[in-house]
Amino acid sequence: MPSKKALIRRPSPRLAEGLVTHIERAQVDVGLAVEQWEAYAEALRTHGWETVEVDPADDCPDSVFVEDAVVMYRNVALITRPGADSRRGETAGVEEAVARLGCSVNWIWEPGTLDGGDVLKIGDTIYVGRGGRTNAAGVQQLRAVFEPLGAQVVAVPVSKVLHLKSSVTALPDGTVIGHIPLVDRPALFTRFLSVPEESGSHVVLLGGSKLLMADSAPKTADLLADLGHEPVLVNISEYEKLEGCVTCLSVRLRELYA
Repeated sequence: MPSKKALIRRPSPRLAEGLVTHIERAQVDVGLAVEQWEAYAEALRTHGWETVEVDPADDCPDSVFVEDAVVMYRNVALITRPGADSRRGETAGVEEAVARLGCSVNWIWEPGTLDGGDVLKIGDTIYVGRGGRTNAAGVQQLRAVFEPLGAQVVAVPVSKVLHLKSSVTALPDGTVIGHIPLVDRPALFTRFLSVPEESGSHVVLLGGSKLLMADSAPKTADLLADLGHEPVLVNISEYEKLEGCVTCLSVRLRELYA
């Protein structure tokens, strides 16, 4: 049986220096952020995920956002080339971690840039946000790695938020959810559900009907509960100040064998 593993990475002591692009900078409480990260990791473990810690990258303020450093499809890992120069040092430790887990490893090469937060997978369809951090060459290289494995890659414009998954994620049935003012072209998705809060756009599929969500989106949590889902709420306020969300803080690997 496949094992459910989740890569996580402890926050850097320099977290408060992390990049902000589309929002005003706010003061980050690093001590509180560590507590929130530990609670997030515990929520994953409580719901059946084995957490695998990537070696810390203390000199990289944004390194806790481990999702941006690698894209997984089946057992194949694509090591990214982040669009922000200051984040390029984050990938080496993630590459070592996925290699230890037995993944096949590929890379994005210059001039391509790709952030994992720009990649939304729904079954064998891979939506890739083309915006400030991911360029056309990065999309082309991702397509070259994953399409031979059976994926269909769809490029999506991103102009209102940092990453594609800052605006949309997907429910277990493949319905894409997002906060309409932040979604460039909702019609690109086969099924789309508008949610009332920005942070309600972000869910992590824990298995079954359980959805990991930020507690800053109570109206969305109620909406999804009414639709038969089970929201599991966590407080990630300090990461939201850095344009982070629940998806950014882990990489879920569902198709590795123990």
